[in-house]
Parts: sequence; C-alpha cells; structure tokens
Amino acid sequence: MAVNEFEIKKQICDIGKRIYNRNMVAANDGNISVKLDDHTFLCTPTGVSKGFMTPEYICKVNEKGEVIQANPGFRPSSEIKMHMRVYEKRPDVGSVVHAHPVYATSFAIAGIPLTQPIMPEAVIALGCVPIAPYGTPSTNEIPDAVEKYLPYFDAVLLESHGALTYSTDLLSAYMKMESVEFYAQLLYQSKQLGGPKEFDKATVQRLYEIRRKMGLPGKHPANLCQNKGSLNCHNCGSCENDGLGQHTGSTYAHGAENNSVSADQVAEITRKVMEQLGMN
Repeated sequence: MAVNEFEIKKQICDIGKRIYNRNMVAANDGNISVKLDDHTFLCTPTGVSKGFMTPEYICKVNEKGEVIQANPGFRPSSEIKMHMRVYEKRPDVGSVVHAHPVYATSFAIAGIPLTQPIMPEAVIALGCVPIAPYGTPSTNEIPDAVEKYLPYFDAVLLESHGALTYSTDLLSAYMKMESVEFYAQLLYQSKQLGGPKEFDKATVQRLYEIRRKMGLPGKHPANLCQNKGSLNCHNCGSCENDGLGQHTGSTYAHGAENNSVSADQVAEITRKVMEQLGMN
C-alpha cells in the first residue's frame, strides 16, 4: 500500500491531542477517521480519550465499518456509521473529524446554525454551517440526518450533540473544525457587544468570487442557496424549512439590515466595555 499507515496513525494521535488540548472534547468524546482507499479506513477507538492515544490504539475498518484489524481491547468508534456515510456520499473526502467544541456545540444545542456572514475567512473557506436534526448516537439516525447536507456543505452541526467536519485530508478536516469553533466563538462574543455587523449581499458575492478563483477543494454554497434559490446562502435567512428540511428557530433568521451595528455604536460599546474593565 502506497500510504504509510503507521505515519497516518501517528497523525491521528497528534490531531486527537490537539482536539483534546483545545477543549474540543471531554473525557472519551469525539472521533477521527482517515480514508486509505475505497475499502480501507483508519479510525479512533471507542471508549478512550483522544488526548492520550498512541498508534496501537487505532483501528482499521472496511467501508461497512467492519473491523479489519484492531489490537486487543480496542473497538472502532461507535460513530463509525456517520463517518462511512460521509465517505459514501462525498468521494472527494479523505478524512472526517467529529468533536464537541464548546461554542459550536452551544449553537447546536440552541438550534442556531452558523450562517451569518461576519468575517471574510469564514465566508471564503468554510461557508455556512447548517444543523442536522437530532439523532441517537451510534445509530443510523445521525448518518441519515447528516446525509442531505453532505453534497452542499463541508461542516455540519449536530443538533444537541456537536460538530462534524470533513475534507481532502486529516489536517484539512481538523482545520475546518478549528474554523467552525472560531467562527462560533466570534459570533457568540459579538452578540454580547450588541450583535455582529453582517456583510451585505454584494460583499458576500465578492468573497464567493475570491473562493472560486482560489479553486479551493470541497463543496460550498457559493452560487445559490439550496433553500431560497435566488439568494446566496449567507444572506438567505437561517437555513430553514425549504429544500433541505432544516428546522431551526427563527430568532436567527434576520438579514444584515436587522443585525447591523453602526461604527458609532461599536465604538460606544467598546468604550463602555473598556471603562468597566478599567482599561480607558
């Protein structure tokens, strides 16, 4: 086999430590997988902390999630069905990461998708992050809930559960998880300052054009929103019922004009915060 499996196992362990050290998982949460070929995959085991793995922990499975090789005492992740569904529906994907990052998972628990266009990097590299309806862990309910989003998005929040990211290789899939969490944290904290100022539709379209010119891999709703047809995804509202069957609260379904904050308001809010912190 052309790939060095042992090196990939070490990389999985390294990413597991990063996820654990960044508080993206607690205890034994989370799972990681890497595609070796169409019939062979490496994945993290169930029931172990992702921050303390060594290469011998890693299991090898086939496209059905069945064990090809695992050392005594180790079994594949209980969420392997979810990983296999991603690989099945997205042949371009080479790695899948599932974690419970605090801010992103908070949005998932609150039923709020990450669709507001508030920073260029998130619009260009990440796109919108919808919420897949709740499913019971380790069953086919989660893969079934996630499946309809896979053709259009490279990251999905799992309702009341966590986040799922996937990309061409392990590092890229992990970086998307970092991006989802950073985006969610910025969105949360900007709401504490009175609400984020969203990009208007023209700005979003320019960012989409940059993405096209960069030729970034993966899927991205950069042409038309899958729900609203004529609007770009970031300004469509909230990834709600039409088309993809998203069911989320309407509190998030406001356009840029409703959530915008003027420069003067931001300056005044910042001044007051600094005053309270004794920084002025």
